[in-house]
Amino acid sequence: MEKISRKNWILIWILGMAGQLCWNVENAWFNAFVYAKIAPNPDIISWMVGTSAAVTTFATFLIGTMGDRRGKRKPFIAIGYILWGIFTIVFGVSEFLPINSIFAAGCFVVAMDAVMSFFGSVGYDSGFCAWTTDISNESNRGKIGGAFATMPVLATIFGSVVSGIIIDRFDFFAFFVIIGVMVSAIGIFSIFTLRDSETLRAKKDPKGFWHQFFSVFNYRTVSENKELFWVFIIMMVYFIGFNVYFPYVTIYFTSYLGMDYTMTGAVQGISLLVAVLLTIPAAGWIDRGKNTRVIAAALVINVIGLTVVSISTQLPYLALGMLFTGAGYVIILQTLTAWYKNLYPEEQRGQFEGIKQLFFVCIPMIIGPMISNFIITNYGTMVVVDGKKGMVPNEILMVVSAGLTLVTFLPLIPAGKLLTHRSNMK
Repeated sequence: MEKISRKNWILIWILGMAGQLCWNVENAWFNAFVYAKIAPNPDIISWMVGTSAAVTTFATFLIGTMGDRRGKRKPFIAIGYILWGIFTIVFGVSEFLPINSIFAAGCFVVAMDAVMSFFGSVGYDSGFCAWTTDISNESNRGKIGGAFATMPVLATIFGSVVSGIIIDRFDFFAFFVIIGVMVSAIGIFSIFTLRDSETLRAKKDPKGFWHQFFSVFNYRTVSENKELFWVFIIMMVYFIGFNVYFPYVTIYFTSYLGMDYTMTGAVQGISLLVAVLLTIPAAGWIDRGKNTRVIAAALVINVIGLTVVSISTQLPYLALGMLFTGAGYVIILQTLTAWYKNLYPEEQRGQFEGIKQLFFVCIPMIIGPMISNFIITNYGTMVVVDGKKGMVPNEILMVVSAGLTLVTFLPLIPAGKLLTHRSNMK
């Protein structure tokens, strides 16, 4: 089995970290920005998260199909990253526009977030993620999974600690400019350094682009990839619970518990840094096919963490709760990443990144925030943010997330049986 070269590992980390930093900005700080600069209104966040999820999924299907047909990922990675960074900056401009209506301001940020997400998906999801599958194999995808699980955590640490300091010192717009310029620069860097896999070949459907595009939307695709779709269902259920609390975790710490952005970043960041170390032993278990045991243990850890956060107001206990929550998340994402990459049909890797986005991003990021919106609106806490009254999340949101996370055990059972059967057939 061919190893991943040192150059490609460097590119995996540079492109992966840049992408995760930008996603972290969208998932955490765009929401905090809306509460601070537009209005403390969960409806805006719900629309923003849901719209960007739908756009991201469509873009991954569209560009993934193009990449499969052309046998290239590099152009999409470079163009996507460059424009991703530019529109991250444009999003921050909304703070300075002469918009008097909260509705108009909300529409603008929703639209800009959708455009940014489109190009993020072009560069990262349909381009970069498919490229990492192209250059790896079953013997080293546990390590790839570990990298993919670690990068969001490191991005969250940066996005919590460093971003909090920058925002407290210079405010949001300067922060968006820094992130946007960095991501665009890395897109330019990829033009001169990244190469497509030598094994990647153009796979054109003779019946045309749209026939190939829609070819994955049929029952036969599901029946031929049962284990893969059960893995996707595990992902969907887990990330519905995840997206109930995660878009609001910074708001929970700042607007409900009263911490500043710097302290919020320290609590989340330091705890998650320790959690990253667990990906090293987990990779060995994953490469030996112990996926279900690893996920089961991680789910329990995750639920304990969310429960501790929900009942705590003191810093040490909040940090411990975030450590357990982060550890569970990291290991679950690591395991699922290696699992589904090993099951992708070779000739449709780009398209299957789109299917993954449907279960990983689109459905969870629509349903999760809808649940959050209902909970915050009906059971949240009334506060005044910058002179505007609004509802913020309280501990009930964390409890609901923990309960929904437990439901992930249900699809894990059939997926585990199919994995065992496949392992016995080898």
